[in-house]
Amino acid sequence: MPTSRYPQDRFDDLPETDRVGAHRAENPRMRGWVVLLWAALATVVLIAAGIFGTLIASGRIELAPTPTPTSTPLPEVAPVKDTTYQVQILNATPEQGLATQLKDDVVAAGWPEDAVTAGEAGSQDFPTTTVFYSTPADEAAAKGLAEAIGGAATEQSDAYVAASPDAKLLTIVVGLDRTAAGQSPAPTP
Repeated sequence: MPTSRYPQDRFDDLPETDRVGAHRAENPRMRGWVVLLWAALATVVLIAAGIFGTLIASGRIELAPTPTPTSTPLPEVAPVKDTTYQVQILNATPEQGLATQLKDDVVAAGWPEDAVTAGEAGSQDFPTTTVFYSTPADEAAAKGLAEAIGGAATEQSDAYVAASPDAKLLTIVVGLDRTAAGQSPAPTP
């Protein structure tokens, strides 16, 4: 077999060393405590992230809580005694004569007798005496009438409106709280 000899080049004249190849270089010695420290730090970070993620997923923590709507308090309407209103009184109790008695109280408070009418309501189980008014502009007059009759609730309702658009009407529905059975006895001193 023929032997071929290659011509010599500069790589053939290298001095002999005990190192063979750069990939066989010695690894620098890693200190065991550095590895342990990094492993402990990574463990703590992963556990904290897992707990935080679980709390967010279960809804116990909100990253961007929704603002609670704040309500602005409505201005308190002061009662005004306005005797220009027509007053309709309806007895919604089984006790007879309460509408007439209340009519006398309203007339005594200053309303003209021809502006006050008394009658019976369609039901006899209305719980609380209430003054009904139809527009927000009538609220002060309704509260004034409620004070004039010794206290009553006030409520806006379209159930009781005046026959004419110019007329102003307040309606008192006498409730069971004005009956002898509904009134609590006067406290004794």
